Amino acid sequence: MSEPLALTLGQQFELERMTRVIDSTADLQSLQGLAKQLLQAWHSQKAATQWVMRQQLSGPPRIGLDPSSLLASFEPPSSSDSGNQQG
Repeated sequence: MSEPLALTLGQQFELERMTRVIDSTADLQSLQGLAKQLLQAWHSQKAATQWVMRQQLSGPPRIGLDPSSLLASFEPPSSSDSGNQQG
């Protein structure tokens, strides 16, 4: 099983900072504008996440690839490939 998604310390501080900005805003138009920006950002993030998932499902893994697995997939050239045939 994978680990649950957790915010980094920096993300937690940014979330707290933005929460305080929202709490201190009394202007309805400002809050509506902020809500629309957050809605747009949320949907953009969802689209980006779905795109990454499609990329991962459509081919070999591209993120977090272990270099040793790449090396294991290559075979060393045979002596006939090198042009130094003996015999």
